Amino acid sequence: MRSNSSFVVLQRACHNALAPQRISHTEWKANLSHTEWKANPRIANFISRHIASNAQKSRTTSRLTPQVIPPTLGIRTATSICHQSTTIRPFSVSRAVAEARKKPAAKPYLQEMKDKLQNPHEKDDDEHTTNAVEEHGEQETEVDDFGRSAKASQAAQLNLSAKLSKDGSAGGNSGGSAEVWRLLKIALPEGRLLAWAFLFLLVSSAITMSIPFSIGKIMDAATDKEDDKLFGLEPYVFYLTLGAVLTVGAATNYSRIIILRIVGERIVTRLRSRLYKRTFIQNAEFFDANRVGDLISRLGSDTIIVGKSITQNLSDGLRSAVSGGAGLVMMGIVSLKLTSVLAFMFPPIAIGAFFYGRAIRNLSRTIQKNLGTLTKIAEERLGNVRTSQAFAGEVQEVARYNAQTRKIFYLGKKEALISATFFSASGFMGNMTILALLYFGGGMVKSGAISVGELTSFLMYTAYAGSSLFGLSGFYSELMKGVGAASRLFELQDRKPTMYPTVGQAVKSARGPIDFKNVTFSYPTRPAVEIFENLSFRIEQGTNIAIVAPSGAGKSTVAQLLLRFYTPNSGTIEIDGKDISKMNAKQLRRKIGYVGQEPVLFSGTVAENIAYGRPLATRSEIIAAARKANCSFISDFPEGLETHVGARGTQLSGGQKQRIAIARALLKEPDILILDEATSALDAESETLVNQALGNLLRGNNTTISIAHRLSTIKRSDRIIVIGGDGRVAEEGSYKELAARKDGAFAKLMEWQMSGDSGSGMPGPVPTEDEEIEFDLETGKEGEGEGEQESSKVKKEDYKGAEVVAEKVKGSNS
Repeated sequence: MRSNSSFVVLQRACHNALAPQRISHTEWKANLSHTEWKANPRIANFISRHIASNAQKSRTTSRLTPQVIPPTLGIRTATSICHQSTTIRPFSVSRAVAEARKKPAAKPYLQEMKDKLQNPHEKDDDEHTTNAVEEHGEQETEVDDFGRSAKASQAAQLNLSAKLSKDGSAGGNSGGSAEVWRLLKIALPEGRLLAWAFLFLLVSSAITMSIPFSIGKIMDAATDKEDDKLFGLEPYVFYLTLGAVLTVGAATNYSRIIILRIVGERIVTRLRSRLYKRTFIQNAEFFDANRVGDLISRLGSDTIIVGKSITQNLSDGLRSAVSGGAGLVMMGIVSLKLTSVLAFMFPPIAIGAFFYGRAIRNLSRTIQKNLGTLTKIAEERLGNVRTSQAFAGEVQEVARYNAQTRKIFYLGKKEALISATFFSASGFMGNMTILALLYFGGGMVKSGAISVGELTSFLMYTAYAGSSLFGLSGFYSELMKGVGAASRLFELQDRKPTMYPTVGQAVKSARGPIDFKNVTFSYPTRPAVEIFENLSFRIEQGTNIAIVAPSGAGKSTVAQLLLRFYTPNSGTIEIDGKDISKMNAKQLRRKIGYVGQEPVLFSGTVAENIAYGRPLATRSEIIAAARKANCSFISDFPEGLETHVGARGTQLSGGQKQRIAIARALLKEPDILILDEATSALDAESETLVNQALGNLLRGNNTTISIAHRLSTIKRSDRIIVIGGDGRVAEEGSYKELAARKDGAFAKLMEWQMSGDSGSGMPGPVPTEDEEIEFDLETGKEGEGEGEQESSKVKKEDYKGAEVVAEKVKGSNS
């Protein structure tokens, strides 16, 4: 018994699309067998693309937006296309199957993109292919890729002057002596503690370097049977004194380590605080050009490396320098002849240490750059984990993360290989030097030039000097790592914003008319794409204005310009006759309340989020603002206002987050209130409650700017400003005035919304049924509405009939 549910799905999906010529189940079965289309998804994909191609030609009578279908969607795409379509011409399934059989099976879309990246010069057979299907004497052309519009060419002209370089090389003299000195200057505020640490370092190093000399004297005393005194002291007195000295050395070493650890933490804390503050004063274009993950990496791992390189590493380097210098002096005192043997070891090790440090510095920069990329991937993907899970994209996200970790692993392996090569070669040379010292030293002992104790002391000093040399090599390599990380920090620290938010005229009030005067604007990262061109309009004090425009025409940009996130290319924006570009941006923003389309809540309690704009607000003021915003759901929370909302408000619904955002705006008591699509993403119940809260806001004396597309929001406004696709005001007036102009920009925009097209090639927002009927009544289209309802009934009856036939066919096959 073979299931034919796949045929039923395809037949039901294309039932309306193939009208008026119906194709029976038998014909489907004859032309497209179950095993064939399942084994060769290219067949089903060809059919779905053919339907989309026909739908594009029927755009005037179809609600389907023309689109290109990736070659992995198959039957599911055909289903969605056919359900949206209304009048698509019939086509021959037999011809479609015959054409599809001639083509090889398509690669998965992601694999196809990966192959393109790996082989950029290899021509793709599927790209821009054309399938000519002759039907009713016509030729139909199919294109497998999006065309490139003039706007896309303009958008490609990016201005990334605000973008930080990945390795910090844009900061200038990367890795030079000036940058090393600048790195060391970070520790200058801790000079007093560092001086104490250096003093303890000298004491502990002196005690350590006295040990080989003491051991040499002990060895000589052990071989001298006549005099058993050590340094003129009785043995027990000498050993007690030596024990006390070693105890002092341990105490000073302990103090040195504690001081340096504290200094290191202070430096890291100060660095992070400065960089975080520096990041927060940057302009919006800086965050447009840089990803948050890279900034987090600079604030995190880079500051730790820098702090370590100028505290613990600096201490170790000084200790090695002091120990090495004292060791060489003591070796010279014991025997200059043996000391000259070491002259053959130091130069090659010093040269090798220099090149090793440079290689480690460059490799460290590359590792830090890739760690920043890894942080970006994790931050972005984990922040949108629900979307990935909804599309079953866990495997590809894990693969993306693993690919980056493998890259870092290979860089770490390369660093390990370089380190192993250097230290093993240096160790080998050190061992050969000791063999040479033993050979020459043994001869000198036989000849009586030195004693056994002196040779023992010399060998111990040689070991100290060798370890100090290795320590200096490690110090240099760690210092170069710090320089590599510091270059990324200095680049961020030296970045100056184009507009300082705390500089400008004091803003005591933002009341008064708002004037946009010949404003021309394009985003700094896309200077060739002009959003506004000589935009001019006026908003009177205390009015409620709705700004309406097609998708992508710059509705939200009006709010960002008023908040001074960006500065116009030309023209002025004035409040009560004063140019806001000369105002203190921070004080201006305190006078403006903003409710966005996707409200952002911070991890913390409900009360903390409501009081975000006024941290010193009293408990009663917070409660009053929550009640005005219809936040009655707070009473259902176990801890009321002290309930934690979770990261980004994940513990709350969309409507609850929106109303908390409204309460946050209410608590500020702003002079200007901006509502940017405040109800666009809510369900009917949540929208009703939010609209009630907005009604409370609109009854105030503030100026309200509603950026909206919902009729319910637009009708609440005193006046409507319609911005056209050319970046200018197309028309303005009250709702009744604009709705009465059947050929006006507002009426056309509403018609586009009703038909699911925003006029910009993108799907428009779908209004509710009540909004459709209400708009039709006001624009005199009652008859058309009845016709559409009748047509909808016919389509529903047809589809219902198709389901009955499909069930019968399924039953007969079973």
